[in-house]
Amino acid sequence: MAIRFGINPIGWSNDDLPELGGDIPLETCLAETRQAGYSGIEKGGKFPNEANALRLVLARHGLQLVSGWFSGELRSRSIEDEKKRIDEHMRLLMAAGAEVLVYAETTGTVQADLDTPVADRPRMPEAEFPAYAAKLTAFAEWMKAEGIAMTFHHHMGTVIETEREVDLLMEHSGEAVGLLLDTGHLTFAGGNVAATTRRWGKRINHVHCKNIRPLVLAEVHRNRWSFLKGVLEGVFTVPGDPEGCIDFRSFARVLKEVGYSGWAVVEAEQDPEKANPLKYATMGITELRAAFGEAGFEIRG
Repeated sequence: MAIRFGINPIGWSNDDLPELGGDIPLETCLAETRQAGYSGIEKGGKFPNEANALRLVLARHGLQLVSGWFSGELRSRSIEDEKKRIDEHMRLLMAAGAEVLVYAETTGTVQADLDTPVADRPRMPEAEFPAYAAKLTAFAEWMKAEGIAMTFHHHMGTVIETEREVDLLMEHSGEAVGLLLDTGHLTFAGGNVAATTRRWGKRINHVHCKNIRPLVLAEVHRNRWSFLKGVLEGVFTVPGDPEGCIDFRSFARVLKEVGYSGWAVVEAEQDPEKANPLKYATMGITELRAAFGEAGFEIRG
């Protein structure tokens, strides 16, 4: 089993909070990504949206495109409408070499609303899951036939947030719906990372390695903060941060146990003024190299 290490540019520039890193050039992000030792990066808002330009800027820094986020609205739209919405983005990712597309259900989401408590997110009734999952499966099968795999992102502020909601989605959907296991979001939602990884290991086709500062998380709950308020206050950090609470050595062992092979992506929304991006990117990959090496993975790139 082989693992490759990538990073999300959100530590340099946050697309949902432009004031965080809005002045940091893309070239700085890419150069520091490579300097820290990563071989891949996920797409962000500052990246070119034309295939040749995207390939060239990544090649200049010796990086591969890992994936890219899409704000899905399949719960409120038809499959045909969703195909039209995603098509250009999907073709761009494929042309630049990405093998997975990060899909999250964002109908009614509060993740980008600074004033709405994350606790007031929308909920999907359990009775709705079978129909939604069947629709999602058909859409994911279409994506697979076009040449790219869906990796579904459970995300704070959305209708798929908790361990129970992940279970319901996986139980009712088909194999074409891959699971993006995000350690930070699942921990934030009170879920058990190891148990969820073991339960759905064969469906996990992408991994986000995000750490949680438990003292800040307690404040999120106590004060009914929004998701973005939590981000601003530092609820997320990278693997290896002593202020974090997630055991990535244990997580890597569980991924080995379930046979995971692919990318492990460091993704931690932080204020670059408080958390120097290069410093934290280096901290993250250092911990992941140790964790995955200890677990017996072949490390590539």
